Amino acid sequence: MKMKASVSTEDEDDHLNRVFHALSDSTRRAIVRRLSRSSGTVTALAEPFDMSLNAVSKHLKTLENAQLITREKIGRTSVCSLNSEALQNATEWICQYTDFWNEVLDSLETHLDIEIEADAKSAANDKDRTS
Repeated sequence: MKMKASVSTEDEDDHLNRVFHALSDSTRRAIVRRLSRSSGTVTALAEPFDMSLNAVSKHLKTLENAQLITREKIGRTSVCSLNSEALQNATEWICQYTDFWNEVLDSLETHLDIEIEADAKSAANDKDRTS
């Protein structure tokens, strides 16, 4: 059974690598942002960019490989849609570290509060002794 879990983790890691690679490019992030509002044809998605349709198609292929988008052929037109599940998996992974850092920072805050309180008491004691 451990072998299965290990393979699953490797599959998850591979998927996350593809998602984060796809999102590392500003053009692809802009396409994801656009698709979060509604589906769009490849031509419509290419419109705002100063690049060839072929270059946009390569970006779309990267997003598809990461399972961030799906492409449906309707006649001769390709319509792209966002696959929010892939984004959700990445969000869950990031949230694990957000929770970790929140705990670390909360612990640091508690420690610093104790130190500040101890310093204040020490300063008050020193003042009482010199008076």
